[in-house]
Amino acid sequence: MQTKLIGVLILLFSWLTFPVVSQTYAEKLGFPKGAKVIIFHVDDTGMSYEANEGTIMSMEEGLSTSCSIMMPCSWVPDYFDYLKDHPQVDAGVHLTLTSEWKGYRWGPVAGKPTTPSLVDPSGYLWPSVREVVQHGNPEELYTEIKAQVDKFIGMGFQPTHLDSHMGTLFASEAFLKKYLQLGMEYQIPVMFPGGHATWIQQESNASNLNVEQLQAIGKMLWEAGLPVLDDLHTDSYSWKIDPAIEGDDDRIQAYKTEKFIETIRMLQPGVTQIITHATNSTPHFERISPSGSLRKGDMLAMMDPKLREFVEAEGVILTTWRELMERRRKVK
Repeated sequence: MQTKLIGVLILLFSWLTFPVVSQTYAEKLGFPKGAKVIIFHVDDTGMSYEANEGTIMSMEEGLSTSCSIMMPCSWVPDYFDYLKDHPQVDAGVHLTLTSEWKGYRWGPVAGKPTTPSLVDPSGYLWPSVREVVQHGNPEELYTEIKAQVDKFIGMGFQPTHLDSHMGTLFASEAFLKKYLQLGMEYQIPVMFPGGHATWIQQESNASNLNVEQLQAIGKMLWEAGLPVLDDLHTDSYSWKIDPAIEGDDDRIQAYKTEKFIETIRMLQPGVTQIITHATNSTPHFERISPSGSLRKGDMLAMMDPKLREFVEAEGVILTTWRELMERRRKVK
C-alpha cells in the first residue's frame, strides 16, 4: 500500500529539485561498491502476542534484522519487557494512524480530545488511509505521531527509526512533511527510498520525475544528518497464500522463501529495506485478521536455512537502522 501512495505523493513536491546522483547511499555509508545491503524488517510488532512472537523468532532464529512497534496497540508492554533484556534489538516506531481490523481496534496515544480529526465516531483511529486523508488535520497528526515517539522514549528506549503503518504518512504532501519533520527534529532515521528507488518505481509505476523527487527528499534527509535508503520493497504483503497449501507450514515456507529469493536476485546494489509481517499466527490471531497464513509464511521464510544459504552465497550484507545511523555519524 505504501508504494502506490508514493507515486501520487511525490508529484506534489515541485519545491524540491536536485540532480540524480550515481553513488548509492550504501557506498556513502562505507559499504563496498556494488554490494546489496538489506534490512529485513518486521512490521506490526506490538499488535498482538503472535506478532511479538513472530518478531522475536524471526530475529533470534532467522534473518530479520529490524522491527517497528505499533505504540497504540495492547501488546506493546509485552514487547518492551522483551526489549529490557535485549536492548540492542533494532526497534523503531511504526507510526500508526489507522485501526483497520473489525473486532480489534485502538485509539490515538495522544487522546481523542487532542486529536479529534484522527478518530471515527466510535473514538478509534479511522479504519482506512482514505478516511485519515479525508478527515485528518496535519497539526493533530503531528501531535499524535510525536506522542507515539515520546511514549516509546518514555518506556526507556531510543527508537532506531520511524516508519509508517499502512503508508498513511505517504498519503498526502502535508502528512509526509510532518513525518520528515519529526525525524529531522528528533534526529531519528525515517524509512524513505531516496536513492535509485528501482524497486519502488516498479511497485508504484513512478515516472522519472517521481524518482527525481524521491532523490531530492533523500538528499534533504542526508543533509539533515540522517541515513537514507536506496530502495524499498513493500510487496511481500501481496504474496497471498494459495488455499491449496493453507495449513501446510512446509509448503507455505517454501513458497515464501522462493519469493524472497526472487526479490533479492532482482534488487539493485544499495541499501534496501524489505518489509515483512512475520507473525507466529494461531487460530486466535485469525480472530484479528484473515492474514495469518501470509504473515506466518514471512516468519517461516526468515527462519528457512535455504534463504540464509542463498543470502550468504550471494554475498548480501545484512544491516540494521542502528548501524546505518552509526555509519552516518561518521560521514563528514
